[in-house]
Amino acid sequence: MKPDVPEPWGEPPRPSGPAWQGWETPPAWNHPPAGPVRAPSGSRYDQQGRNGQGGKLGWLGELTVVLVLVVVALFAVALAGIIIAELLDAGPAAADSDLFFEDPVADVSVQLIGLAAAIPIVLGGVRWLGRRPAGTVSSVAGRLRWGWLGWCAAVAFPLMVVQIGLMIAWTWNDEPLGDSSGTGFPGWTAFLVSLVVLVALVPFQAAAEEYVFRGWLVQVIGRVVRSPWPAVVLASLLFALAHGFGELTGFILLFYSALWWGWLVIRTGGLEAVIAMHTANNLLAFGLAAGFGELADTGTAADAPWQAMVVELVFAPLYCLTMARIADRRELARLSP
Repeated sequence: MKPDVPEPWGEPPRPSGPAWQGWETPPAWNHPPAGPVRAPSGSRYDQQGRNGQGGKLGWLGELTVVLVLVVVALFAVALAGIIIAELLDAGPAAADSDLFFEDPVADVSVQLIGLAAAIPIVLGGVRWLGRRPAGTVSSVAGRLRWGWLGWCAAVAFPLMVVQIGLMIAWTWNDEPLGDSSGTGFPGWTAFLVSLVVLVALVPFQAAAEEYVFRGWLVQVIGRVVRSPWPAVVLASLLFALAHGFGELTGFILLFYSALWWGWLVIRTGGLEAVIAMHTANNLLAFGLAAGFGELADTGTAADAPWQAMVVELVFAPLYCLTMARIADRRELARLSP
């Protein structure tokens, strides 16, 4: 009869007697676990990938494969949009247009779906290449903490309303909304349809960007770097560059915000707070664009004016410090259990 296996994969004691008779060597007890492995308890958010799996260069393979798949997904969704637009004869009227569809709602939908596709790719890469639970990208608890996400949204949406309101009031005399490339209010039916589509898709698009830049990328780099800051700075830089090259003020706004958001993720042990703020920002921005007929505008946050940058210099730390304070009062875990 074989002896019982001790905790949990170590080599058992070697008793003398009939239990070991006929065995030239003891059995191999140090088998790797069959399922996903979590990082040791007490690990920070950026250390969730340190589960001892994949070898020294495993992080590089995970990084390469996931990034390639994300780019392929973006191109695949874009190609599908082009094909559907051709089949339905719904493409843009101008031959040199950068849009997929003449209808701006359909065009924005293709872009949002393409970005949202990064979520299953990241989670799959973590599970099958990183060999750890996919939920560890969401938080140190191994899942998305929905109650905490609700608290974050309750703060993020009112704060973003105030921020956007201040920015609009500051720049109203320079270029009122709807006076540039917009067509004006599209009518209640079109506006409500736009809102339904945006509410359905924007949270996934915003979450996907957070899962990639504030989540998975920080954790992959965290497998080989002790401090979280190199990963946060690099991911913030890539996040700003991913929005394209526009105004210098827009780049500073994006990079500055991303640094604060990266700090908040480490501070609260999860992505919930930044997902809520990113969703609030994008929903309100897209909603205003839909109301003024500017959904077809190809501009991004990289084109933000200097007034928006100045407002962000105040509101980014205001939100992050507020949520960190609330997290402390609620005794939110920032380390893995």
